[in-house]
Amino acid sequence: MKRDGKDKYTFDDLAAVTRKLRSEGGCPWDRAQTHESLKPYLKEEAGEVLEAIDKGDMDNLCEELGDVLFQVMLHSQIAEEEGYFTIEDVVDGICDKMVFRHPQVFGGGNAAPDGGVPLTWEELKNLDKLRKNRYKNR
Repeated sequence: MKRDGKDKYTFDDLAAVTRKLRSEGGCPWDRAQTHESLKPYLKEEAGEVLEAIDKGDMDNLCEELGDVLFQVMLHSQIAEEEGYFTIEDVVDGICDKMVFRHPQVFGGGNAAPDGGVPLTWEELKNLDKLRKNRYKNR
């Protein structure tokens, strides 16, 4: 995939690159990977993010965050191929979670269901889990 005059690649480009690497004509190594086989790489890349933060090395942090993002893309692509979920489901899930857990920012208030004391982060987190389990059981 060439830049085709683009200044920067986009998230959609990364998804396309990941799909191509895992496709019939893609990279044999990438095609052979599983969630299990990728675990050490995800752990390694996350550790490199922490190192970059500890060193205050923002250029390296940018690169290492890209490596972690690629790991997320690979896991999501594998899950899509296996019929479980897509990267869009991952993005939808995290957006839904963050909006729900930040009612003071996105609306809805943060009062307890009975109108009492505002909910704490932990209470919102637990309520979010209950809400998700209820949707899954339908």
